[in-house]
Amino acid sequence: MKAEKKVLGHLTKCYSVAPLNYKGKEHFLVAAEKEDPCLLFDMDGNKVDTVWEEPGGTMSMVQVPGTDGQFLATQRFYSPNDSKEAVIVLVTPDNLGKWQIKTIAALPHVHRFDILKRGRTYYLLACTLKSGHEYKEDWSSPGKVYAAVLPEDLSGLCESHPLQFEVILEGLFKNHGYYRVEEDGADTALVSCEGGVFQFVPPFQKGEKWEVQKLLDTPASDGVLIDFDEDGEKELAVLSPFHGDCISIYKKSEGSYKKVYEYEKKAEFSHGIFGGSLCGKPALVVGHRQGERNLLCFTWNKELKTYQWEILDRDCGPANVLHLKKEGEDLLISANREIDEIAMYRITP
Repeated sequence: MKAEKKVLGHLTKCYSVAPLNYKGKEHFLVAAEKEDPCLLFDMDGNKVDTVWEEPGGTMSMVQVPGTDGQFLATQRFYSPNDSKEAVIVLVTPDNLGKWQIKTIAALPHVHRFDILKRGRTYYLLACTLKSGHEYKEDWSSPGKVYAAVLPEDLSGLCESHPLQFEVILEGLFKNHGYYRVEEDGADTALVSCEGGVFQFVPPFQKGEKWEVQKLLDTPASDGVLIDFDEDGEKELAVLSPFHGDCISIYKKSEGSYKKVYEYEKKAEFSHGIFGGSLCGKPALVVGHRQGERNLLCFTWNKELKTYQWEILDRDCGPANVLHLKKEGEDLLISANREIDEIAMYRITP
């Protein structure tokens, strides 16, 4: 595949990227890890607005379904060692073109979250990297996975009337990775941590229990399910261990996942990840933030019956990558954190 790069701008420690439908048009958001802005871009890569100047510390952003530009975001998660004050905020555009921001949940160390739909119900799933720390690099307090039913009307939520969560799973050390995966037409969540990779399935009816299945024991930083060889069974692509240097693919055999491929190079601080269709082929895109700091693409070669890789960009240090479609074209938006660069890649076969 070929990647035609366009640098959209620079943002110190740019980190989080997310799609946003606003004023009837597709846009995307880019926000920073430190005390820096959140920016809104159109699909041509033009900056449209600054949503906020600070406080930053944004790990995740997700649009509220069925709204015009309203979204949820984490703020004040500045690093694993500076995330005690992390919150989830509701961001709403008003009629004057301003963005109203209010806290709807104080959830220390919240790193990833998402909105999942099952039946007619929307759920907010939130993952905390840890539950506390007393000193730098203290990982003695494991993280948790929380869930809440998302009200149809969010206007009543605020700091004094926050969203109420329940704990779905706890005891997850270095609870870092999250990826939404559609299974049998339903939203599921892939959560990766020191204890392995777990898949969460929301309940069909409110009040019922979440289904939680452990897919892999291997310590993992991120994971995604992709049917590389298009045989009807998804493979599990994993970055390991936490902020690690190994990119592997596992295939299901006799009810469990077995490693069938490992990238032969060390991809230090593997982090940004996308799994899905790219130019009509199942693909895995990974960015790593140390060493060569490349943006990589993995696919399955049907003729040779083997996995193959190529470099889409070099020495860019992606933290997160977003796949978008524009008029049938494949775009990748990458927050190239290590060089403070927001980049758009037009991908062609």
